[in-house]
Amino acid sequence: MNRKIGLLTLGAALIAVPVLAAPRDGARGDADGNGTLTRAEAEAHAAQMFARMDANGDGRIDAADRAARRAEMQAKMFERIDADKDGNISRAEWDQHGAERAAKRAEAGEGRKGKRHAMRGHRGKRGGHHAMMLGRADTDGDKAISQAEFQAAALARFGAADANQDGQVTAEERQAARAAKRAEWRAKRAAAATGE
Repeated sequence: MNRKIGLLTLGAALIAVPVLAAPRDGARGDADGNGTLTRAEAEAHAAQMFARMDANGDGRIDAADRAARRAEMQAKMFERIDADKDGNISRAEWDQHGAERAAKRAEAGEGRKGKRHAMRGHRGKRGGHHAMMLGRADTDGDKAISQAEFQAAALARFGAADANQDGQVTAEERQAARAAKRAEWRAKRAAAATGE
C-alpha cells in the first residue's frame, strides 16, 4: 500500500517546481493579473517558489527538501484516502479512492489522457522535463540548488521568453515560447527515436 501511495505522489512532487511558462489562462506569477509578466514579477514569483520548495529553510533545495515534500504529500494523500480516520487504509477505502479517480478520468475524457501523456516529459519519464530543469539550475554540480541558482534559472527562462527584450513577457510571447519548446522537444524525440 505505501509503495502505491509513494508512486502516486512522486509524480506530483516532481512537477511542483516553478515554471515561468504560463498556464493556458495567464502568466504564472502575474501579480497584477494584466496578462503580462514583468521581470520584477518573475523575480518575486521565483523567490516565493524557492521559499516554498526549501522545506527545511537552509537556503538550498536538495534531496532533504524533496524527501520532506514527498512525505508531506504522502501524509495528505493518506489523510484523504483514510475516510474513517482510523489511521489505516482498508481495502474498501482504497477501492473507493480508485473508483473516484476512475470517475474523474472518465469525466475528463480524452483531454485528460493528453495531459497525462504531456506530463511524462523528457523521453516518457513522469516529471522528466521539470526534473531536468532543476538539474540545469544546479550550475555548480553540488546536487543542491541555491537561491541564487534558482533565481538565475528563472530569469534565464524569462529572458528566453521575452522575445523583444523589453522586460515583459506578453501572452503572445509566452505562446511563441511554448511553440518553440514543443518543436524543440519533438525534434529531440525524433532524433532519439532514430538513434541519432
